[in-house]
Amino acid sequence: MAQASTKLLVAASGTGGHLFPALATAEELRQMHYSLEWLGVPDRLETTLVPAHFPLHTVDMAGLQGRPRLNTVKLLSQFSQATLKVRRLLKQGYFSGVLTTGGYIAAPAILAARSLGLPTILHESNALPGKVTRWLSPWCTTVALGFGAAQAYLPKARAVVVGTPVRADFLTPEPPILVEPAIPNGVPLILVVGGSQGAVAVNQLVRAAAPAWFEAGAWVVHQTGNNDPDADGLNHPQYIHQPFFDNMAALLYRADLAIGRSGSGTLTELAVTQTPSLLVPYPFAADDHQTFNARIFSDVGAALLLPQSTLRAEGLQDQVLELLNQPERLAQMKAAAGRLATQDSAKRLASLVQKIIEE
Repeated sequence: MAQASTKLLVAASGTGGHLFPALATAEELRQMHYSLEWLGVPDRLETTLVPAHFPLHTVDMAGLQGRPRLNTVKLLSQFSQATLKVRRLLKQGYFSGVLTTGGYIAAPAILAARSLGLPTILHESNALPGKVTRWLSPWCTTVALGFGAAQAYLPKARAVVVGTPVRADFLTPEPPILVEPAIPNGVPLILVVGGSQGAVAVNQLVRAAAPAWFEAGAWVVHQTGNNDPDADGLNHPQYIHQPFFDNMAALLYRADLAIGRSGSGTLTELAVTQTPSLLVPYPFAADDHQTFNARIFSDVGAALLLPQSTLRAEGLQDQVLELLNQPERLAQMKAAAGRLATQDSAKRLASLVQKIIEE
């Protein structure tokens, strides 16, 4: 158990895939009596999710994607200033260490902690680690992994597989009951979710394919995200859509089949809830890492991997109808998804952090 003065900085920013595992682990650490503060970026998701739980510090940062461009010098200057700011924060705040879940916010946090000799724990949730993880993992005290497959890309890191932490509402003793939206008992439910960024291309395919699913008696609950200009383009009594749903745990436990992207956060939730899925990796994700993630699930029969470049509405329509007519196959997919779950990942990561800090 931590002393009351033990304070940690959590660096996590941007998408739910970075933020939700960090929040789940931070709650475990708080129960272990650590004091926690947060490092993020202005105008990202953390400014909405974090302040109600932890003090939030921000630095101006952007990622370096692809080849050098005209704004590269500006970004490098911004990065240097961010690193210095984080270093001052760590030093003046008497922090004992840093926990980060990757992404570009991790770089100034790792370098600042390294310069002060503070222990740093980096969690990488993807099967193919991101650039920051691959570059800076040797400078971290320990790298915690969501997928064991990631170890092959981090030969110089001190790596431990812990799974990826999931929000507490996914880990209740009994699966949460879906109250709202109200879905009739006994009807097949297809849940469409594009992650915290939405998935406009998938949304369009789903709306085109859905009438055949309605004819077959299925209902569709569709999380469209905020960036879909055609979100209201389909109206049907068996179709329910919103930009976001707060009760995703209850929806996934109720769903017979999920359709969505293959970010690490989505996959973790699919595994914990044992939900069969059709995965359409985001084709422009850095290093195509979502395809690497999806293969982990498709290789064991927990999901079907459908590349967006070759997917058409008719093909999606038929794949879903075929699966809904094969309850035994859905049961096999459900069991395979469950075998990929690490139910106590947040506790494992929190215990690892405690071990590193106390050493």
